[in-house]
Amino acid sequence: MPILGFGIIAIAVIILDQLSKQYIQAHMLPGMSLPVLDNIFHITYVLNPGAAFGILENQQKFFIIIALLMLTFTIYFFQQIPDKFRLMRLGLSLLAGGAVGNVIDRIQTGYVIDFFDFRIWPVFNVADIAIVTGVGCVIYTLIFRSFPNENQEKSR
Repeated sequence: MPILGFGIIAIAVIILDQLSKQYIQAHMLPGMSLPVLDNIFHITYVLNPGAAFGILENQQKFFIIIALLMLTFTIYFFQQIPDKFRLMRLGLSLLAGGAVGNVIDRIQTGYVIDFFDFRIWPVFNVADIAIVTGVGCVIYTLIFRSFPNENQEKSR
């Protein structure tokens, strides 16, 4: 996947994330919850001032700096990853798109807008799904794919 593919996936995540959040903001009030499957899955409008599970509440500058650093490293390392590691490249694309989606919220409102509520897990959003999926792709690649060592690289 060339760098263009990386950008297209990341931008698609950002657009989907931001459109879904705009829809929630336009049609719901903070704290409002609509059951989709009663007591199983609700759409609940939450303004999250922290990270996952509400940790580090109101540390917006910290989250923005971390996300921008992560995005910078992702773009740098993406170019270093061989083409055959497509799953890792996909994971980094999803991770970058999700991180930018949540940073946009933090800059605009000071909160992250969450709304998927399965009642047994903290409320989350499209960006969070992309981040978790992206991290899963990266971890899977690191665990189950073999990387060439220096001797193998030199023999090519």
